[in-house]
Parts: sequence; structure tokens; C-alpha cells
Amino acid sequence: MKKTMGWKIVLILAVIAFCIWRFLADKIVLGLDLRGGTHLVLEVQTDEGLAAQTDQHIIRLKSLLADASIKVEKIIRKDSTKIEISGIPFENERNLKDILDDDFREWNYTMSSGLSALSLRPNVEMQWRDQTINQALEKIRNRIDETGLSEARAQRIEGFSDRGDKLLVLLPGIDDPARIKNIIKSTAMLEWKEVMAGPFETEKEALDEYGGQLPEEFIILKRNPKTAGSRGFMVLKNVSVITGMDLRNARRTRDEYGAPIIGFSLKPDGGRKFEKYTAANIGKQLAVILDKRILIAPTVQSVIPAHSGGIITGRYTAQQVDDMVVMLRAGALPASIKFLEERTVGPSLGADSIRKGIYASIVGLLLVMVFMLFYYKIAGINSVLALVLNIVILMGVLAYFKATLTVPGIAGIILTIGMAVDANVLVFERIKEDLRAGKSPKSAIDSGFKKAFITIFDANLTTIIAGIFLYQFGTGPIQGFAVTLMIGIIASMFTAVFVSRVVFDLVYGGRKKLKKISI
Repeated sequence: MKKTMGWKIVLILAVIAFCIWRFLADKIVLGLDLRGGTHLVLEVQTDEGLAAQTDQHIIRLKSLLADASIKVEKIIRKDSTKIEISGIPFENERNLKDILDDDFREWNYTMSSGLSALSLRPNVEMQWRDQTINQALEKIRNRIDETGLSEARAQRIEGFSDRGDKLLVLLPGIDDPARIKNIIKSTAMLEWKEVMAGPFETEKEALDEYGGQLPEEFIILKRNPKTAGSRGFMVLKNVSVITGMDLRNARRTRDEYGAPIIGFSLKPDGGRKFEKYTAANIGKQLAVILDKRILIAPTVQSVIPAHSGGIITGRYTAQQVDDMVVMLRAGALPASIKFLEERTVGPSLGADSIRKGIYASIVGLLLVMVFMLFYYKIAGINSVLALVLNIVILMGVLAYFKATLTVPGIAGIILTIGMAVDANVLVFERIKEDLRAGKSPKSAIDSGFKKAFITIFDANLTTIIAGIFLYQFGTGPIQGFAVTLMIGIIASMFTAVFVSRVVFDLVYGGRKKLKKISI
């Protein structure tokens, strides 16, 4: 008996010490409704992501047709998931079908009279949309992390009636939400393209240079007005020399005048492509483009070695350069972002909520303690100890996992206080029934805990299952409530079943002739 009791006491003391240590070492993260900050709901424009992937398939298809010496009049994207091939020679239709069957299995297609229509299979479309959303979420998280906002959160909003293309971003306690919003929404697609003509004052002048019809392999882009001397439009090659995918790193540095600029280095493959291009195109202009805007268009003066990297200059402040570095490091978004909702919560509301929540928790705790002591007498002390330990464990676990405490989370704590004594009540009532039935005190204690356990376990398990669903399908505040509720229930199982039994055994277990217990 003593050996068994020894490890149980050590376990309880270890749990108490660990929870107190974690609570003192790790602060509990306050949620948006307590600390103040910004609540954003975003929508990923998945059609853009699908269109970008469809464009890549068109490029691959053109390459395959060129390798097979199949000439067609035109290959165009009809919408984000449809491709049309026109002007197919009759003698090449069979070969084209073979290419589509072998290399375009994600697509359904029809072919008649020199025309072929491709449409993305529905299951593949769902997969691509889901991939676009997950990539956008990852990039947004990376950008938030790069800014140093360790307590900010980004997650998907998924429900029974939602496509899952919406994201929730919580930014507690930030001083400049407009800056963070700009960092989040910027696509940050970085490209280097060869300049074919320009600059021109207007887009019409650029088109007139080519007789009003721009060649398919060219594109017209506007120069960024924030860059020195950047006015008008330029004609560029559509195919990029390198892109942001080739970046290894980006950082803020300074030019010879001390102005902030962006320094970058390239991955090995990107560096080799860049070196090869500059070696063959000395004297030509190369435009650096961010989100379809030309930042600069310097002239290639000499071969740029693969390992040397480069710089991006312009009339930017240090903060603007830092923000661009954050976006470039995190990578480009696969599609643009639309802001659906923005709510700002002031810290004064949070302070008032904390004060009222603490007050309600203390009052609720005291009322439960008084009732248990009054109704169950000395045995009530057992439940009070279990209740206090339950709160200690709850706070320690919240701090350890850095869980976010919200107003609904405080409500979960208050609910846990009420539910924590339910198990004790069930055990105590079982013990009282057995005592009235004539059982000895020791037998009644043993029987009471055994009989009540199944009921306690069943009730708490169903509540935990409900909490899992709340966490899975809820958003920030609802998830906060679910987390505190589940942790509190698990803690109450430990305190009411395990700790309370140890206390009973310590008080009554050593008595050889136990005739009565106060309950």
C-alpha cells in the first residue's frame, strides 16, 4: 500500500511543480478580443491560381508539339480550366491525340474539324484549388513570421457550407495594421525579363511600334513611379529569364550613397541561367518586375557570375525595402488575395473583459467551494483541493502549449470550474449510497470510485468529442473556448478520479478500524 501510494504522490507533486513552472516561465498568449488588434478574413482568388497552372500546361503543350513537328494555328486559354487548340492539320490529329492521352491525363478533350477543346477534370480542379489555398496560407504565414509577429495566426476557414477558400488572420496588438495588410496581400511575383523596346509615354505608343498588334511572345508593362526615372511603358519578352523561384536569399543593404536597396543571391540553377543570359546579352536592357510593375531596367554591362547575385535599386524608404525583403523571402502568392472583412478591437475592451472574466471566475470558484464544504463537510475539502489543482493544471498546460486565451476561453474556464466538481459529486453520492446500504467506509470508498468512473468517463468523453468538433470547424474565439474546455475536462478527470482517491486513501486508508467518514 505504501509503495503504491508513494509513486502516486510523487506523480501528483511532479504535475503540480511542472504546471507552476510552465505558468511562471511561459506567459499565456492573450487573444485578439483581450489584447486588442486586427481580425482579417481573406479570400484566395483560386481562379487565378488555376489560370496560372493552365498557362504552364499550355507552355508544356507547345513544347511537346514543337518536338513532334506538329504545327497549329493557335493555342489559347478560354478560361481558368479550359484550353482551345485551333488549326490542327488533319494528318496530325492522330499524333496530337497520342500526346494528349500520354501527357495530359488530367484533362478531358474533344476533337473535330481541326479544333480541340480541353477541360480540366473536376477532381483535378478541386485538387488544384486546394493546393492554391494551402500554398497561399503557407506564404502568408511565412510573411507574418518574417515580420516578427510571433503571436499572429493564420488558418483556413472550413465549414459544411464553405469552399475552404477563405483564410482567417489574427494580428493581436499590432501598431500598424495597414503595413501588415499590404505585406499579406501583395502577390510578390518577382521576374527578370528582357526589354525589347521603350520606354513609351503611353501604352498606345508601345502598340504603334508594332503596327497596333503586339506579337504573342511580347508583353507591355508599366514602370513603377516610385523608381528613379520610371515613367511610361516598356515592351518585354513574355518568357522570364529568371523568377523569384530562383532566389536563394534577399536582404536590405545600401548603395554607395547610403540609400537602402535590396541585395539578392540566387540558387545554383538560377545563377547559372543568369550568368549564361548576361554573357550572351551584354548591352541589352533587363527589367526587374515585381507584381507586373517594372522596378528598374538596367543595361547588362558585363557577365554576372552565378555566385555573385545582384541588387535592386529605387527611391525606397528603409521600411519599404524591409517589407519587400519579407515578401521576397516568403515567396510569391499563387493567387491574389481579397479582403472580405476587417475588425479592429481596442485594448481597453480587452482589459475590461479580462477584469470581468477574472471576477466571474473567482466568484464562481468561491461559490462552488462554499457549496461543497457546506454539503459534504470534511469530504468537501477533498473536492476543493481537486478544484484548485484543476485550475493550476489548466493554466500550466495553456502556458506550455502557448494556447491563445480569448473571452470564450475564459468562459470555458468558468464552465470547467462548474464541471470539475461534477465527478466529485458523482463519487461522493455513490459513497453515501453504499454507506446507507450498510457497507463499511473503506468498501464504500472503493466501490464509489469504481462505480462512478464509467459515468464520469462517458460524460467527459462526449464533451471532449463536442470540443474537437468546435475546434475543427470553429474560428479563433470558438477554438479558444474548445481548447480551454478540453484541457479543463482532462484535468478534472485526473484531479477528481486520481487525486481525490489518493486524498481519501491518505486520510482513511491507514486506519485499521474505520467506522465512520464525514460525508
